[in-house]
Amino acid sequence: MDQGRGGQSPDSLDFTVENVEKALHQLYYDPNIENKNLAQKWLMQAQVSPQAWQFSWVLLSPDKVPEIQYFGASALHTKISRYWNDIPAEQYESLKSQLFSQIARFASGSKIVLTRLCVALASLALNMMPEAWPAAVSDMVKMFQTESCDVDGQARCLALLELLTVLPEEFQTSRLPQYRKGQVRNALGQESGAVFPLLQQLLQQQDSPSFIKQKVLKCFSSWVQLDVPLSDCESLMQVAFSSLQDPELFDTAVEAIVNAISQPDSQRYVNTLLKLIPQVLQLQEQLRQAVQSGDMETSHGICRIAVALGENHSRALLEQVDHWQSFLALVNMIMFCTGIPGHYPVNETTSSLTLTFWYSAEDDIMSFEANKQVVYMQVYRPVYFQLVDVLLHKAQFPSDEEYSSWSSDEKEQFRIYRVDISDTLMYVYEMLGAELLSNLYDKLGRLLTSTEQPASWQHTEALLYGFQSIAETIDVNYSDVIPGLIGLIPRININNVQLADTVMFTIGALAEWLADHPVMINNVLPLVLHALGNPELSISSVSTLKKICRECKYDLPPYAANIVAVSQVRASAARHETSQCMWLMQALGFLLSALPVEEILRNLQSLISPYIQQLEKLASETPNPSNKLAIIHILGLLSNLFTTLDITRHDDDSGEGSEVKKKLVEPGPNPVVVVLQQVFALIQTVLSKWLNDSQVVEVRMCFVQLAPGSCLQCWWGAGPFAMLCWVGFGFSTLALNRSLFCFQMVHIFASETDHFPPIKALFQLVTTVTLSIFQQGPRDHPDIVDSFMQLQAQALKRKPDLFLSENLDVKAVFHCGVLSLKFPEAPTVKATCLFFVSSALLPPRCLVSGDVPPIGQVVHEDGKLLLQAVLEGIGGQSSRTLVDQFAEILFALNKHCFSYLSLWLKEVLQQPGFPSSRVTQEQKNTFTQQILRERVNKRRVKEMVKEFTLLCRGLHGTEYVADY
Repeated sequence: MDQGRGGQSPDSLDFTVENVEKALHQLYYDPNIENKNLAQKWLMQAQVSPQAWQFSWVLLSPDKVPEIQYFGASALHTKISRYWNDIPAEQYESLKSQLFSQIARFASGSKIVLTRLCVALASLALNMMPEAWPAAVSDMVKMFQTESCDVDGQARCLALLELLTVLPEEFQTSRLPQYRKGQVRNALGQESGAVFPLLQQLLQQQDSPSFIKQKVLKCFSSWVQLDVPLSDCESLMQVAFSSLQDPELFDTAVEAIVNAISQPDSQRYVNTLLKLIPQVLQLQEQLRQAVQSGDMETSHGICRIAVALGENHSRALLEQVDHWQSFLALVNMIMFCTGIPGHYPVNETTSSLTLTFWYSAEDDIMSFEANKQVVYMQVYRPVYFQLVDVLLHKAQFPSDEEYSSWSSDEKEQFRIYRVDISDTLMYVYEMLGAELLSNLYDKLGRLLTSTEQPASWQHTEALLYGFQSIAETIDVNYSDVIPGLIGLIPRININNVQLADTVMFTIGALAEWLADHPVMINNVLPLVLHALGNPELSISSVSTLKKICRECKYDLPPYAANIVAVSQVRASAARHETSQCMWLMQALGFLLSALPVEEILRNLQSLISPYIQQLEKLASETPNPSNKLAIIHILGLLSNLFTTLDITRHDDDSGEGSEVKKKLVEPGPNPVVVVLQQVFALIQTVLSKWLNDSQVVEVRMCFVQLAPGSCLQCWWGAGPFAMLCWVGFGFSTLALNRSLFCFQMVHIFASETDHFPPIKALFQLVTTVTLSIFQQGPRDHPDIVDSFMQLQAQALKRKPDLFLSENLDVKAVFHCGVLSLKFPEAPTVKATCLFFVSSALLPPRCLVSGDVPPIGQVVHEDGKLLLQAVLEGIGGQSSRTLVDQFAEILFALNKHCFSYLSLWLKEVLQQPGFPSSRVTQEQKNTFTQQILRERVNKRRVKEMVKEFTLLCRGLHGTEYVADY
């Protein structure tokens, strides 16, 4: 409310009619956004207040404006739907009568108020059905069919239709308990007999205006979503199909038919489905006319109906072998929709609707037993070959002139559409197999060798796209057409960016095949290296080179010098294309891994020297945004190169003959270690100027995070304590990165005896620095607390010995965990719970007898503080989504620290009002007994804790329980 009026704030106003009206006026008309927000907050409180029962009816008075009347109706709905248990049973009839009276009055008034009143009455009916109001729907129909001198027949009819429409919708969103929902659904299903004849009568009446028929169809659409038997809908469905001829009713009729057909239960009514097929097929002429005239709305709607019938019920209809021709006709109608003329999404938007049908139909055909499958394959294999032709035609790009006129959004939609087609083709391969590849190869061969009119690049590109779609996900190594395809690729006249991109991606998809047939590499590698020089082909060419270098690295030494040279030129010319530069470095890492060590070192020298020189120059400059980007770029390049350059791993090939390709590991220095030792001091100098910049240090972490199996070993090769200096550099400001890094180090090296001392030192360093952050106040750093607690949990789980140190303040870690349990951020609390569960799950001898003395001592001395924090969270201080995690701590303590827990529970729960003033001492005692009794079944403990948290929060027995 406007605080200028009498100086009152919204919170100080009583919920009177006058104050509600003032608040509504402020909400709608006050230009000050803060006043609007205050008014909205106050009105939400008013709506749920006990006074709402009084002011709501007054706000519905005829002299009020619709905005005020609407709020009154909404308040009534809120009270009925959310606070039903507050309404005495003796007031049900009075409330029902008042709502009927108001709906009759607003039948000729404001439509938005009428709808809200109908929703309120619908909620009332749902809460009273079936016991208190068994014939609710029939009574509604009778009430509004009764003549009234105050309301004309058309207005009464519209009001009734509105009420009948919102009733199923309100049921879908109601907060009824699950058992009540089942009862009410059954009652509504029985009441459909009072609704459908009325709807059919109104639809068939010649004098019914279009707006009445539209409301009828919407009402029908709403009711079928209650799983009404499809057989009960036959008559109405027939009338709805007839309504498709009326342009004013078309959209609502489509929605009703699709909703009816799509109900999961409708597949049981096969006879009704068989009757629907002819009705759908009769729409083919209307569909063709719509396509010819460019009426996309009509073609879209008819396609939706055909796909809904085919997609939802393909198996049921396929099983009706006596009607196979009817279903085949429906399939062909859907094929027509798939191949509808025009380019998606500019000239048509319908074909994309059909793709999921082809998935489901193929799944159903392939799921039949072998003898039936043979029969279905005879009928449908030709259909799916036709589908491939249709899809590749739809995947074709438009002319260059037309494509250049498309908006960026249209181009993106077309790209996604082609990805969907690619997925469909991959799926179709499951049915058609190698014959599909042969079919595509024959067409491409004829296209490229034809002496007649040259083929359009679009046609060639689409066929290649088909190959690429299949080869990307299907093993084509044994296909006999791939050698021919590799031979055809150099013959393609690549005069278009889209075609060139597809050529590149197709070569990339065949990289594994090339690894098994290295003699063919020279057919395509020159194309890839040439494409690297074209900035427009940056993504496709670099991606393809990376795949070839990864899969064929042992066959590439003869080409290595050329690849490195071309890549260096490409990388220097594409500094701003960061992701492509990184991929290029990864490709070179794969390539160099297969070379002799001296060649690796020689190539590395020429490859990274320019970057080292740049880094030296940057190290002497004053930090600024420009050189920051350059530093990030160079460190990223080096990091990505080292990620894939691994001379120690040569067992990633498999299959016959792979042993021949494997390179023996040569004696000598690891090239990565050599390079890192050379640049270590320089990088430290650069980073010393960027201690507080998370982006720069994040890239530094890539050296140890991107490839734990290789890079980390290289760092250890450079010296474990050098590693500690590297990671520990600038520890005072970047605890998050350090905790995450240390987490990885513990995970990888903790079990290795030789590496344990430096790991232990690193763990102590990270812990000590992070504890200092806690002393300064950790609330501003929930991400640091999150990663720190994950680290502690990992250490306890993988290597409890890390806590055996006089230099590690285990008690401080424990107290930090207790503090972290009270954070409002759920991820932080979850990580902390994991730490405490890990602590409690240590064997009892570790906790008590001294295998890990610091842990046992802390649990013995301060376990009660932990329990208190856990119970505070359960009692309401933390989100209800965390109660399972709190329950796990209780379960772990009960299992391994039973004697302590039994004492702590009694002491802690003796506090008055703890953990909530809503639970009695008796309820707390019961909870204690339940928890202590259950030491085996974790699920039962979680159920007990959920029950107790509902009691603590005052939610037990309320409508929220159903959602919990």
